[in-house]
Amino acid sequence: MVYRTQGVCSREIHYDIVEEDGKKVVRNVSYVGGCHGNLQGIGKLVEGMEISEVIAKLKGIRCGYKSTSCPDQLVQALEQSI
Repeated sequence: MVYRTQGVCSREIHYDIVEEDGKKVVRNVSYVGGCHGNLQGIGKLVEGMEISEVIAKLKGIRCGYKSTSCPDQLVQALEQSI
C-alpha cells in the first residue's frame, strides 16, 4: 500500500498489512524522503506489530511545531486501511 503524507518531510509511506494468526499486522514499512535513518528505525520497530498496537504507540506524536510527524502519518495511513 502507498500513503501520501501531509505536513511532514517524507513524501510517501509504503507498507503492507497481512493477517497472521487471525490478527492484522504491519510489514515492510518504508518511507520516501524524510530523515532516512530515523524512518528506517520506525519501520524496523513496527515490523510484525498488530495495527492496533502501532496506532496506540505512535498516534499524536508531533515533529517540532508541526501538528503531525512521520510516525503519526503512519498511524493515519493504518487507520485509513482498516
